[in-house]
Amino acid sequence: MLLRSDVICKKLTLLTVCITASSALFLAGCNDSSTQAVDNKATNTEPDLSVFEGCYTVSSDEPAQIKVSQQEGAWVMQMKEPASANRVWDTPEPLEVLDKAQIPNFFSIDPDNVDALIARPDRVLVMAHVKTAYANIDPLLDSEYLSYIYKGANTIYRVDCDDINTDILANPHANIIIDNVGPSS
Repeated sequence: MLLRSDVICKKLTLLTVCITASSALFLAGCNDSSTQAVDNKATNTEPDLSVFEGCYTVSSDEPAQIKVSQQEGAWVMQMKEPASANRVWDTPEPLEVLDKAQIPNFFSIDPDNVDALIARPDRVLVMAHVKTAYANIDPLLDSEYLSYIYKGANTIYRVDCDDINTDILANPHANIIIDNVGPSS
């Protein structure tokens, strides 16, 4: 009988050593610093701002009003000028990348559905590029671009750039006369 318990004891010892070794390898694999470095690198990458390069308008059937481009290594925006200015686009204003954590300050969209955010330093204009897949399934979005322009957020549309002045100061309601509806004094 002694022999049999000796064999059982050796087998149990071997089993215990195997379990301990596999557990140690498993735990070492869970704490692999190279995996963490790859994950950190993936989350700290700069967004692709080239998605913003182009011209935009507030209605898809209007001419371009805003132009975003890269000039001398920096991202800038320009607004269309009226014909009286003797130039098509105004002086470039700098743009800066915003962290996606800033999205709730300007837009009511889950930051996971946005892949880039760019803004003027004064935050009068903030633009977001919504991931294409999300823009295709959200019935409230008819464009991949969101803009926050002076305290209001809406979709904007990417359109062809042109070199034609637009009278952005024109008021289509200028000929409307509003009668005094209150009691006269």
